[in-house]
Amino acid sequence: MSDIIEGIGTATQGGLFARALEPASGAKKRHPDQPDECANCGTKLEGAYCHACGQQAHLHRSLQGVIHDVMHGALHLDGKMWRTLPMLMVRPGRLTRRYIDGARARFVSPMALFLFSVFLMFAVFQVLGIGVGSSPTQDDSIAQISEEIEQATADAKAPVEQLETEDDHTVLASNEDGSANLKLNPTGIAWLDEGVTRKWRDNPSLMLYKLQANAYKFSWFLIPISLPFMWLLFVWKRRFKIYDHAIFVTYSLSFMTLMFVILSLAGAAGITAGWLFTIFATIAPLHIYKHLKGAYELLRFSATWRLVALIICITMILVIFLQALFVLGLF
Repeated sequence: MSDIIEGIGTATQGGLFARALEPASGAKKRHPDQPDECANCGTKLEGAYCHACGQQAHLHRSLQGVIHDVMHGALHLDGKMWRTLPMLMVRPGRLTRRYIDGARARFVSPMALFLFSVFLMFAVFQVLGIGVGSSPTQDDSIAQISEEIEQATADAKAPVEQLETEDDHTVLASNEDGSANLKLNPTGIAWLDEGVTRKWRDNPSLMLYKLQANAYKFSWFLIPISLPFMWLLFVWKRRFKIYDHAIFVTYSLSFMTLMFVILSLAGAAGITAGWLFTIFATIAPLHIYKHLKGAYELLRFSATWRLVALIICITMILVIFLQALFVLGLF
């Protein structure tokens, strides 16, 4: 029950953060009961808002109005959410292009939508119990990892000699007494990797918790990491600026985050992991293709080769982001 309450609180917090970035669009008709002059500054009113100070002309004085403001501000985002989401799902390129070209009052801004989707994703993860829970204690984590090592050694009936991953980023080697020694090389910098290894060896559960928490708090870092790669894909097209790429990346990340939310709920409803992976592997590249083609007004061939290049770039972006999370875990 507490996970559900925490999840609702997290989603509401995300809505409030997004709302702070996303003011009302002002697309309202004049209220029949509004006064002729602004109650705040006394300016003569010509519409639903004062053109001098920006205050809304008609002010409610009821408990129902207060409740509406809370729900509206936390979750509704002034009705723009319901105009933005359908376009993000079906016509992402048109949404991005219209926003870049100046049609911004009708749609939720990319950053506000991204913040809301990230908060919503982790709220759903909390409710469904996905990921690491509360921060573990060091004694518990050491006891747990020691028990797992002893069990693995007993099952193998022999000390672990050496297990090395293909990318040489993780090494599990045996000491003279047969105990395991974990070595991580996420960055290639000796002193930094030594610190990461020591932290994971001493308190792996805490590091997993930090990894998840940092992924949540620093998810926005994916945006600046992605911009140089997007710039390279359009380096000879001077029409498109870094701002265009930032809008594209942020809307795209928002969609992927919301898709993770839907797939997580589908998994909780009983859909198998194989089907979930198939759905993701089908929808994600198709969405990126449509997004590229529409946002940058590309022909099919141009959109296709950029899709292939961008998928490769996404792999590198995720590696860089994961390395950053490892380093942040030291602090």
